[in-house]
Amino acid sequence: MAARRKRTHKTKGEVDLSLVIPVYNEEAILEHQLRRFVTELRELRRPFQVIIAANGCRDQTVPIARELTRELPELLVLEHPEPNYGAALKLGILAARGRVVGCDEIDLCDVDFHKRALRRLDHDECEMVVGSKAMPGSRDRRPLTRRVATKVINRLLWVATGYRGTDTHGLKAFLRTPLEPVVRACVVDKDLFASELVIRAGRAGLRVHEIPIEVEEQRSPPIALVRRVPRVARDLARLVSAIRFGG
Repeated sequence: MAARRKRTHKTKGEVDLSLVIPVYNEEAILEHQLRRFVTELRELRRPFQVIIAANGCRDQTVPIARELTRELPELLVLEHPEPNYGAALKLGILAARGRVVGCDEIDLCDVDFHKRALRRLDHDECEMVVGSKAMPGSRDRRPLTRRVATKVINRLLWVATGYRGTDTHGLKAFLRTPLEPVVRACVVDKDLFASELVIRAGRAGLRVHEIPIEVEEQRSPPIALVRRVPRVARDLARLVSAIRFGG
């Protein structure tokens, strides 16, 4: 099924920063998090948009987001018809208008990360900044099972693709123009799209820098970890094949 773009407002003027947040059944925390996020982003004093990339939501997430656009003109709501994190994230990135694109999570909405990333991007230190939950200086307060899963995936990516970073999934910010061809080249969706994006950026010769972040989830993941394991295993095999043999 083709993704639908549901535009509920028009942001006027130039946009310097686009923040993309994929969401799936997040009615419980969506409004509070978006109000806080937009308020803090306005303090940056640079034009921005927040793109909510809903994917297969069955609750009131989309109606709540649409209603919020009446009060928060920086919001843009897009919809993908199926629960697919990677496809929603890719949809949002390709719809972004900002010079810089940031990828966030609705339970994090970490403005501090984006401030630090913008400093590096503005000073031409790199083309992409990745927020690492595993490098020195980071603090990962997620449940043990989630922390272990992250370490296992990172280790598998090290062995299978040669990637030498400490994290590929989660918060990131990058310059849109040099990264857009990389985004379009990605073939894996769902949970590992974000990992493929980071790995391909490095293999394309772009400068990828990591900075430590603090992570503490505000709710249980909308899709249980145990249900995601078989899918992640299949996607990992597909990712390795694409990176090592398909470019």
